[in-house]
Amino acid sequence: MSHSSQEARILLYQSLFRGREDIFAIHWTKGAKSGYMPAKLYDPYFNRTYKKPSGSPSSEPVTYLPLTNDQVQRHLEGRQLIGLYPLLQDNSSWLIAADFDKNSWLDDCRSFIKLCADYKIPSYLERSRSGNGGHVWIFFDRAYTAFKSRSIVLALLEKSGVVSAFDKNSSFDRLFPNQDRLSGKGFGNLIAMPFHKTAMEA
Repeated sequence: MSHSSQEARILLYQSLFRGREDIFAIHWTKGAKSGYMPAKLYDPYFNRTYKKPSGSPSSEPVTYLPLTNDQVQRHLEGRQLIGLYPLLQDNSSWLIAADFDKNSWLDDCRSFIKLCADYKIPSYLERSRSGNGGHVWIFFDRAYTAFKSRSIVLALLEKSGVVSAFDKNSSFDRLFPNQDRLSGKGFGNLIAMPFHKTAMEA
């Protein structure tokens, strides 16, 4: 693939899967444990010099890494798995994704996607990394208030029959973003960015 076509692919990818650009998360594994943590600038000299007597790091300000084309390329090549923070600092988002799991996830995704099509709302299904669930993505042409988008999508989920107060066996788990607004503590919930090469080849 030529450099220009590779760059065009990344730009197209980022035009859809947009979230906060000033920060992103990296997936980590240690033995049987795994999770995500915000990507930080690591300065070995700084971390060696500024230690408290107890050995714990000092409370010096943390520098978070921005989400760049290079980081996205690393993700697409399978060299790292990125978590996207979809809720922007003004409590809006460029997208919303519905997360489904359990045995009925595929049927529920299809029901939801069909209703979205009835309302002329383009939606796209991505199978989750585990293979036992899926994400239905909806993209906006501008950043839309999370409170409104979440309310609309939850109403659609109820109308499609996927979510019901009388049915506790729904495969629907949550929306991303999972909050109407930032609490002021942390960056809100994150969602794994799709098309991670290693996961797609599994």
